[in-house]
Amino acid sequence: MLAKEILITGAAGFIGYHTSRRLCEAGMNVIGLDSLNDYYDVGLKRARLKELEQYDNFRFYQIDISDKNKLDAIFNENNIDVVVNLAAQAGVRYSLVNPYRYIESNVSGFMNILEACRNNPVKHLVFASSSSVYGANNKVPFSVNDHTDHPISLYAATKKANEAMAHSYASLYGIPCTGLRFFTVYGPWGRPDMAYFLFTDKIIHNKPIQLFNHGQLSRDFTYIDDIVKAIVALIDKPPVASPHKAGQTLDTSDSFAPYKLYNIGHNKPVQLMEFVQVLENLLGKKAILEYKPMQAGDMYETFADIEDLTASIGFSPQVDIKEGLKHFVDWYKKYYNVV
Repeated sequence: MLAKEILITGAAGFIGYHTSRRLCEAGMNVIGLDSLNDYYDVGLKRARLKELEQYDNFRFYQIDISDKNKLDAIFNENNIDVVVNLAAQAGVRYSLVNPYRYIESNVSGFMNILEACRNNPVKHLVFASSSSVYGANNKVPFSVNDHTDHPISLYAATKKANEAMAHSYASLYGIPCTGLRFFTVYGPWGRPDMAYFLFTDKIIHNKPIQLFNHGQLSRDFTYIDDIVKAIVALIDKPPVASPHKAGQTLDTSDSFAPYKLYNIGHNKPVQLMEFVQVLENLLGKKAILEYKPMQAGDMYETFADIEDLTASIGFSPQVDIKEGLKHFVDWYKKYYNVV
């Protein structure tokens, strides 16, 4: 691989844990960072971390990327080849409650990452963006060449800001940057604030689940193993500058700088009601449904055009919603000792 030493921010998070694990198993030296904040169950984050600490080639630092001095010290102490920035304040709905946390982590924290990569040159910066950047777009599937000028949540706005910030550093300092627009990632060790986790928990405990927009929503659910395969493959494909493109009219995913954007999705949206039915079948119980109006900041549909990703790394999602949710439910029952 391109990298011998890889820094993973958000390593105790859902995607960060699985990515770190895969890279450790591939023999890479992984440096994991995480603040272990209490946005959701810290015990789950620590349990993920305990799994990672079984690997001799994994080292962990508990820091917040918004702490510039501590972040800089880690870069100074280590010979980091590649950075995979997965640390962020996640969640669309929480951004309605605590907006400043999104600026602190997703904007100021990401700025610290960019500056650290500039001052300690790396071979590649891979960073998490989100399908939420497509905002009010109506055309589906969402293409990386679509404009993203109408975010409908602050979370989406911070992710769009990350893409612009990374492009500026790719242009100014030649840092190869790849942005990944994730589409509704799910699977074992997932996030308790996500619908699949919440719904499973509530169905098991005979509590009502809330279906926003009266259940008339669809999401491009993407299984975690498919996500991680794409991340690992892209680590070794840093974008290359194309100076001859300077001054040309370019697609939004193209650049004269060493910069590239990709969608990572399943390319097959699932209706929310179908999703609930799959969970009911797996759990052997009917859900108690509460129909609610549309939630501020939510999108009606997400649907990834993955043509660029397929062309670049041969990406083809392998796990459908029935198989993926079965893996999640099996993990949930084992982790929470549900009979």
